[in-house]
Amino acid sequence: MARVGPGRAGGSRRGRGRGQGQRRAPTWEISDSDTEGPTGEEANSEAVVRARDPAEERKATAEALRLLRPEQAVRRLVVRVDPAILEDAGADILLEALGSLGCEYHIEPQRPARSLRWSRVKPEPCPSSVPPEVWAAGEQDLLLLLEPEEFLQGVLQLTQVCGPICSVPWIFPESPACPHLAVIGLDAYLWGSRTQVGWDQSPLLSSRQHNTQEMQQPESPGMACTMVTVGWPEVEEAMVLLQLWANLDVLLVASWQELSQHMCAFTKALAQHPFKQFQESQAFPFCTAGRWVAGTRVTRDGTGLRGAWWRQIRQFNRVSPAIADAVVTAFPSPRLLQQRQSLPRWAV
Repeated sequence: MARVGPGRAGGSRRGRGRGQGQRRAPTWEISDSDTEGPTGEEANSEAVVRARDPAEERKATAEALRLLRPEQAVRRLVVRVDPAILEDAGADILLEALGSLGCEYHIEPQRPARSLRWSRVKPEPCPSSVPPEVWAAGEQDLLLLLEPEEFLQGVLQLTQVCGPICSVPWIFPESPACPHLAVIGLDAYLWGSRTQVGWDQSPLLSSRQHNTQEMQQPESPGMACTMVTVGWPEVEEAMVLLQLWANLDVLLVASWQELSQHMCAFTKALAQHPFKQFQESQAFPFCTAGRWVAGTRVTRDGTGLRGAWWRQIRQFNRVSPAIADAVVTAFPSPRLLQQRQSLPRWAV
C-alpha cells in the first residue's frame, strides 16, 4: 500500500503533466483555430475579394472601352506604304494627311507593288475582357494604286471578245487580302485621248495603231482582237464585272487630294470598327446608354414605375421620346408588353 500510494501519486503527477503538455501542444491550438479563428478570417478575405471583383471588372471594362475608342484606336493603326508610291509628286499630300490624322505610316516594300496596307497594333497588356477577334479585325485591308493605262489594260482583259475564258486581273494568290483598287486621273486621261485619237478611244489603242503603222506589219488575229475602243461604257462594264466576279471595288479619283480624303475616311472607319464590334458582342448591344434606370426613384406604393419604364424604353437605340410615350401609354408596365408579344397573331 505504501508503495502503491507514491506510485499513484507519481502517476497522477505524470498524468497531469501530460495533460498540461497536451493542452499546450500546438495541435490543440491548431484544431481550435481551424474551427473558429482562421476560417473566419479566410471567409472575410474571400468575401472582400468577391466584393472587389465587380469593381475590378467594371474598371477593366472601362479601360477596354477607352482603348477601343476611335480616337485611341486610330493611334494604333499603321499604314504601310510601298516606296514606289513615293515616286509620284502627289504622294506628299497623302503622307501629310495620314500624319495629321494621328496614325503612323511606315515606308516598306509591299506585295503587290504600289499598294498600301493597314495593320493594327494590339495594346500591351491586352485587356482580357475584349475578345481576341476584336483586335484582329481589319488587319488585311489593302489599297492598290493603278495608273490609268494599267487600269485600261485590265479593262481590255475583262471585256475582250476573242475568247470565252477571261481571267480577273489584280488578284494575287499569295496575298490573303482582297485589295481595293484606286485610279487617279482616269477621266482626264480618257478626255485627253478623245482629243487626240477620236471620241471614246484611249491612247492605249492609239499607241498600238501608231506602232503598227511604223512597223508596217500585217496585224495578227490576236492583235486585231485586242485593238478595240476603250471608253466609259467599257470601264463601267469592267467595274461591274470586278464587283460581281471578284468582289473588287474601284475608286476613281481626280487628284491626290481627293485620294487623301478617301484614305482618311477609310482609316477612320477602320478605327471605329473594333469599338462597334465590341458593342455588338455585349449582352445588350441595343442599349446605347450603357446603364439602366439608375437615378430613378421608385417607392413602395409604385410611384416612379412609369418614369423608370419610360427611361428603359428610351435607352433602346433610335427610340425617340414620342415613341417612348406611345409605348408607355399603350403598355404601362413591361409585363403587359410581354403578354402582348406572347399572343399569337390571330388573337390580336
